[in-house]
Amino acid sequence: MAQVSKSEREALKAVYRLTVDRSVAHTGDLADALRISPGTATTTVKRLAERALVAYTPYRGVELTESGRVAAVAAIRRHRIVERFLSDMLGYAWNEADRLAGSFEHDLPQEVEDRIYRALDRPATCPHGFPIPAQQTAEIPAMPPLYDLEPGDIAVVAVPGSTDPQVIEFLDTLGVRPGVAVEVKEKHPFDGPMVIAVDGSDRTLSARIATSVFVQRAPEPAARAG
Repeated sequence: MAQVSKSEREALKAVYRLTVDRSVAHTGDLADALRISPGTATTTVKRLAERALVAYTPYRGVELTESGRVAAVAAIRRHRIVERFLSDMLGYAWNEADRLAGSFEHDLPQEVEDRIYRALDRPATCPHGFPIPAQQTAEIPAMPPLYDLEPGDIAVVAVPGSTDPQVIEFLDTLGVRPGVAVEVKEKHPFDGPMVIAVDGSDRTLSARIATSVFVQRAPEPAARAG
């Protein structure tokens, strides 16, 4: 990753996230995600293409190569480790860690990242509840929205750092925080609300709010698994 600049690393992360559910990312969407102009996004993509980290086709979009996926996942891994450091060792709130991590994560030598990870006792997730991927992997385990679950499903919550602060505050009043286990009790049809059990209490979430929360499904008990 030493030959990749901060802007290029951020672009790799953005392309990875934009292509989770589709094969290519449009440069316009990439520009929006990075809050830069379309022209700047295209210039960055072309530099990454020269390094064989992405494949870029004008008017179609950009997709990660295999080496690009490894580089993107490595960048996401670093970000999540730094977030964990800020939260666990420096005492920052989980919803502050995302903003602060981006200010210095790019300047860390690899050996410092590795030492931080070991000092944290090799955490499995970032403070938001998303998995910290293994080194040299090209994939991160998918986490569906809470609203994808059905009654009887049990899962552990993850909340993106980009979530609206007012939504985070509302979820906090319900006890829906990163790392908390929830069980779906009811799900009303036609994009209706869902009822979840949180720490023994039933809570109601709208479809919009439940779609903004992500989860790691708990393994099914043997009786349910058949």
